[in-house]
Formats: sequence, C-alpha cells, structure tokens
Amino acid sequence: MGRISGFQQFLQILTVPDNVPIIGMMILVMFFTYVALKQARRNDQLIEHGHRERIADEMRK
Repeated sequence: MGRISGFQQFLQILTVPDNVPIIGMMILVMFFTYVALKQARRNDQLIEHGHRERIADEMRK
C-alpha cells in the first residue's frame, strides 16, 4: 500500500460533502474581509488628505 501525502489527506477531508459548505463560507469570509480592509484603507487616505466629507459619498457608490 502506498502512503498518502499530507496534501492528499487534506484534500480528502476538504471534499467530504459535510465540509464543502464550510469551505464556501471560508472563501466568502476572506473575500468580504478583503473588501472591508480595502475600503477602510481608502477611507483612511481620504481623511489623511482632508476629504472627510467624501467618505459618505464613496460609501453610496
């Protein structure tokens, strides 16, 4: 019998039907975290350049 590598075992665990929705949820959490941090950085730049009033306008886009 051949040995299973660590990566193959990891993929087996991930592809179990019970775990597939969890993987999808993790992807969504990472995506929305990225979007939130990107927007926070943009807001910080607007504040730094003295355009605090433009933050609300940017959020409505």
